[in-house]
Amino acid sequence: MTLILLLSIFQLARFACGAPLAPALYIFGDSLSDDGNNNFLPTVAKANFLPYGEIFPAGATGRFTNGRTVADFIAEFLKLSYPPPSMSVKASSSITGVNYASGACGILPKTGSVFGKCLNLDEQLHKFKIRAKTEVPRQLKSKNETIKYLASSIFLFSIGSNDYLGNYLDPQHFDSSKRYSPQQFAQLLVYKLSHAFKRVYKLGGRKFITFELGPLGCIPAIAKTIPHKGKCMEETNQMISLFNKNLAVAIQKLTVSLPGSQFVYGRINALSYDLITNPSKYGLKDTSNTCCDALNNGTSTCIRGKISCPNPEQFYFFDAFHPTELPYSLIASHCINDRSICSPTLKEFVKL
Repeated sequence: MTLILLLSIFQLARFACGAPLAPALYIFGDSLSDDGNNNFLPTVAKANFLPYGEIFPAGATGRFTNGRTVADFIAEFLKLSYPPPSMSVKASSSITGVNYASGACGILPKTGSVFGKCLNLDEQLHKFKIRAKTEVPRQLKSKNETIKYLASSIFLFSIGSNDYLGNYLDPQHFDSSKRYSPQQFAQLLVYKLSHAFKRVYKLGGRKFITFELGPLGCIPAIAKTIPHKGKCMEETNQMISLFNKNLAVAIQKLTVSLPGSQFVYGRINALSYDLITNPSKYGLKDTSNTCCDALNNGTSTCIRGKISCPNPEQFYFFDAFHPTELPYSLIASHCINDRSICSPTLKEFVKL
């Protein structure tokens, strides 16, 4: 295990003891955060089998990685249990948060539909609305307590990658690339995501964490299938940068237009790109190939039951779409401590 990985996990573990720093963590997103929702849905986008979850204490829970996700590390930092998937029986009784994230889905309703059923952002928000309006008030003593609970809870959003991978960049199944320029598509996604923040705000949420999209042009599913020069498909990365720039502007505007709202904006694209293009800085050795034995010559998800690489801490990618636990731990650690990545840092955010 590399020194950087050990230091990162040690930093995160330091926060694990003591009273919770927020009453609850609610997670909206895709397979980067899904902790088992897709297990309950008729979709081929599942990760409830080995080698997924190889180093996670509970094994293959439905997380699309070998261990913990950024959302898991943030839950640990907040001294909260991992929010249960919204589709599980535990969700209705959980007062410390729920995870609505669903692999293959995105901001747009049709994204991911070629793989089967998943929870798109509208459906995730609808499920939270029911919870905020009925389940939470039943669990708390008064209306004022419910208002305080929702205003103090943290709402994490990490979504949008699949709107490119499973929509805009898939002209065989979707016509979005014919209807929108890259800039127009980015604006559409950010407009709808901004509306999602407003919906949660209207329901009582005030504290938000949202992350940029990572450098999708570097993932094996793109970099190994589209001819290009260099390590990554930079045309794709430039497309993603349009989304990130629009999102940054939108967050600034929302902070002003939603009185009392507080946002953490996670600038994780550059950090992820540096991890991939300068691996030796972080103790990584392979940032091009998958750690697990993946379908379609290493350009898809892990083959069920196959043993993964013996040294996952040296790999950035677990399968062709998702990182190993190491990049997730580094992103979370930087977001907790480094204002150049998360502004404010999570350590600052919980004190606001």
